[in-house]
Amino acid sequence: MKNLNLSDQAMGAIMMALQRCLLEQSDIVPILKGFKFVQAEGDELVVLNPPIIKAITEETLEQGSFETT
Repeated sequence: MKNLNLSDQAMGAIMMALQRCLLEQSDIVPILKGFKFVQAEGDELVVLNPPIIKAITEETLEQGSFETT
């Protein structure tokens, strides 16, 4: 059996999921279960569908053109 490690990208995706769940006060398990992994070079795992986090800038606040999810 081959050992696989998380790539920097996969680790970043996990950290983004954690930050999102902390901000939204939601459960991280569904996000982690939904991750689709592929094996990249060097026996590392990469996440194909990392979470998306939207940021609100001062410009969008001034325009009033932002959505909360």
